[in-house]
Amino acid sequence: MTSFPMLAPRTWRPLGAAWTVALVSSLAVLFIGEVMGQAPCNLCWFQRVFVFPLAILLGIAAFRSDRHIIPYGLALAAGGGLVALYHLLLYSGFIPAPIVPCDGGPSCSGESMSVAGAPLPLLSLAAFSAIFGLLLIFQRRLKS
Repeated sequence: MTSFPMLAPRTWRPLGAAWTVALVSSLAVLFIGEVMGQAPCNLCWFQRVFVFPLAILLGIAAFRSDRHIIPYGLALAAGGGLVALYHLLLYSGFIPAPIVPCDGGPSCSGESMSVAGAPLPLLSLAAFSAIFGLLLIFQRRLKS
């Protein structure tokens, strides 16, 4: 294991915050699906593919003070964010119906895709954007 010079705790806070966002997002989608009984659509499944590893990888990196997670975290957050953006555009009606990826199961743009009035694709995009931004802040603090 490579040893790194001691960095101020302030430097590592964005990584811990990114992990917290990923963990809360993962637990929230599990709660929505398993407790509330709201079945995820196809695009929600793809977003879960990106957020679940983020919760695990960022958590390990935060507890081990591992700065090498940045490119992997940025790639996962960007991928999930792109799927969430596509989902939000579909939900909002900016993408026409013939391009809809759903072929059975819950609709990706149906009324069930909201919690407390907030669209799930918007919440997902916000979470991925926050993780991406926090990782960029972490990267910047490591360089200074």
